Amino acid sequence: MQNRQRQLKRLIYHIRYEYITMNNMVLVIAAVIAISWAWSSVEAVQRNYELQREVDDKKQQATLVQLQAENLQFEQQYYKSNEYLTLEAKRRLGLAEPGEKVLILQTNSPAVEAESAKEDTTSVETTNPPPLPPLQQWLDFLVGTKPKN
Repeated sequence: MQNRQRQLKRLIYHIRYEYITMNNMVLVIAAVIAISWAWSSVEAVQRNYELQREVDDKKQQATLVQLQAENLQFEQQYYKSNEYLTLEAKRRLGLAEPGEKVLILQTNSPAVEAESAKEDTTSVETTNPPPLPPLQQWLDFLVGTKPKN
């Protein structure tokens, strides 16, 4: 028991005078300050990144709103134009310019149904196949094969 106490006292003495010195304390304090500085720098960079992303999103939204406003101005100019007034009068009143012929079809006439069926088949034929998965695209690129169309 006394031997154990003596070993414990030696260990405490050894730790106290070998490891807990002024130089080691200064190093520990400097390390803590450096770590806290690095951590706060990382937090500042992260915050700046988030703020920049918000600014970019707001700029993109502002650009979109500006484009929509310009589009509405162009529509407004079109609706005020003589071309629109002429076309709308022809459509609503069934009028025509000299030399033009007006053909009014019922909405459920066979000609209208045939035309819409023709448009449906052409739109299906012209659609592109779905793109390959990214892994397959990379493999095709690395191997040098041409993509399948």
